[in-house]
Amino acid sequence: MMPLPAPRKAAALCALLWLTGAASAGSLRVQVLDSAGKPLEGAVVSLVSDAARRAVRPLPEQEISQENKQFVPAVRVVTVGTLVRFPNRDSVRHHVYSFSPTKKFEIKLYAGTPAAPVLFDQPGVAVLGCNIHDQMVGWVVVLDTPYFAQTDAQGQALLEGMPAGAHQLRAWHARLPVDVTPPQQAIALTEGYSTATVRLGGLQP
Repeated sequence: MMPLPAPRKAAALCALLWLTGAASAGSLRVQVLDSAGKPLEGAVVSLVSDAARRAVRPLPEQEISQENKQFVPAVRVVTVGTLVRFPNRDSVRHHVYSFSPTKKFEIKLYAGTPAAPVLFDQPGVAVLGCNIHDQMVGWVVVLDTPYFAQTDAQGQALLEGMPAGAHQLRAWHARLPVDVTPPQQAIALTEGYSTATVRLGGLQP
């Protein structure tokens, strides 16, 4: 999915992936579970390859708003080169920032919508915060592939339209510690239909 900081606690993450059936250039259904076998909603799964990197394009301009002193949505998935606006829809001012290597930026104390969006120009995860409201946290997941999806309440996501060939199947969740590298598994896409199960361990509460 993206390069992240080297893990300082690799043992904290236990990831197992199983692939069943013949992988398809058309569709891949992924099930994401926690270490107890419970479905994980909101996990980001993606397929990365040289062909995917060549095919990736910026998304239309995206938005992460501040509403009721929260980032909405808490997780926004974009591709490299995408612009993101941060409108403040609260009655109080916010001070949005990220110190993450993926994207360091700061929008100082403001109301309304800043004139300039933020360009997310390299893959990785940018953790968002507000200098005024410590409880506010959000994530921008920046991918170098057009083949991605987020899991539903059953922990399932469907990837479609991928080219045949070798890929890396990657999974990320907001409850993964920032110093842990998300798991990945090599997968060769041919004709047919495939399912995959990803089990993420070491998640924070």
